[in-house]
Amino acid sequence: MSNHFPTVGVIGAGQLARMSVAPAAALGVNLLLLANDAQDSGAQITNHIVGDYKDLETVRAFARKCDVITFEHELIPLSIVKALEADGVVVRPSSASFIYSQDKAQMRARLSSFPSPKNAVVTKSEDVRDFPVIAKAISGGYDGRGVWKINSQTELAAVLKEVGKVLIEELIDFDYEIAVMVARSPHGQATTWAPTQTIQRDGICVMTITPAPQLSNDLSEQAQKLALDIAHEIGVIGVMAVEIFVKGQELFINELAMRPHNSGHWTIEGSLTSQFEQHLRAVLDLPLGNPQMTAPIAVMGNILGGDKEDMYRPYLHLMARTPELKFHHYKKEVRPGRKIGHVNLLGDNLLELTQEVQHALDYMSGEIDE
Repeated sequence: MSNHFPTVGVIGAGQLARMSVAPAAALGVNLLLLANDAQDSGAQITNHIVGDYKDLETVRAFARKCDVITFEHELIPLSIVKALEADGVVVRPSSASFIYSQDKAQMRARLSSFPSPKNAVVTKSEDVRDFPVIAKAISGGYDGRGVWKINSQTELAAVLKEVGKVLIEELIDFDYEIAVMVARSPHGQATTWAPTQTIQRDGICVMTITPAPQLSNDLSEQAQKLALDIAHEIGVIGVMAVEIFVKGQELFINELAMRPHNSGHWTIEGSLTSQFEQHLRAVLDLPLGNPQMTAPIAVMGNILGGDKEDMYRPYLHLMARTPELKFHHYKKEVRPGRKIGHVNLLGDNLLELTQEVQHALDYMSGEIDE
C-alpha cells in the first residue's frame, strides 16, 4: 500500500458497516461500501456504491477503487471472492477461510477435531433414526432462519423437500450459549475479548452479558483458547465470532461468523478497542489494539422493532432515568422483530445493569406505555 491512507472496501452496507464508520474516520482510513440500496444503514452516512454483490463485474469495478476488500455479511458467492483473488485483489478474510462461515457442512468437516455436536449431511429423511435433532440449511441461514428443530421423519422430509440437503446435528441440551470474539491479522497476531453470554429469544439474540457470568475462569480460558486455535487453524484475517454451547464443564462449537458480530456490540464502549476498530486494524495488517474491558461488566440489549415508529422520543425518558446508557441506532425501517439498534450499559452490578437494559428495550419497543 502507498504511504497514503488506504481505502477499505466493505461488501454490504448494513449496521455493521455503519458502526465501522466512526473508527475508520478516527483512523483517517477511507471506507467505501458496496450497498444494495442507498438507504442501507451504513450507506446513509458514508461513501458507497450501489450495486449487486452477486454480479462479478460490479464487484470487480468496486474492488478496483479499494486497497483491501472485506465483508459485512456472508451472502456474496464464494466464486466471486475467488475471482477477485485471481485478479490479485487483497481479500480479507480470504476465500479459503470465508467458506467456513458460508458452508456449515465444510465448517463441521474442517473443525472435526474440535469439540462439536455429532453431525452429518443428509439428503434422505430415512437416514435419520433418532429424534429430536437440529437441521440447518448448509448456507444462508441467520437470526434463527434456516434452523429447524425436527421431531420426526415426516418433519425432516418436509424440510428436505424445501432445501434438498441439510446438516443434521445432535440436539445439545446446553445450559447457556456464549460467543468468543477473536481478531487475527495477516502476520498472525491475534487477540480475544472476554467471553460473552448471549441470551436468545425465538432464535434472535436479545441481550448479551460480558464476561459470561456463569462461566468459570477455567472454562473461560478454554473457550478463548478454542477461538484462538480455530482462528489459527482456518487462517482467518479480521474479526470472527465463535458461538459455543456450554453444558456443565463441556464446550461445543455451534457456529462461526467471519466479521464483526452482534455478540461483540458491547465492545464499542465496553472495550479499549471495539470489534469494529479491531477488524479494520486486522484487515489492514496494523498492530492490533488492546481488547481489555473498560468496566467489570458490559450488558448489551438489542432493540427489536415493535409497534412504535418514533424511536427518538423514548430518549427523553431513558436518558433522564439512566444517564450511563449508550444508544446505537441503525436507522433501518422499523419492522416487528427486526434488529433496529442496540443499547450498551457498563457497571459492576449485574442485576441492576440487566434490569435497566431490559427496561430500555421494553420502553423502546412499546411494551411499556409512556
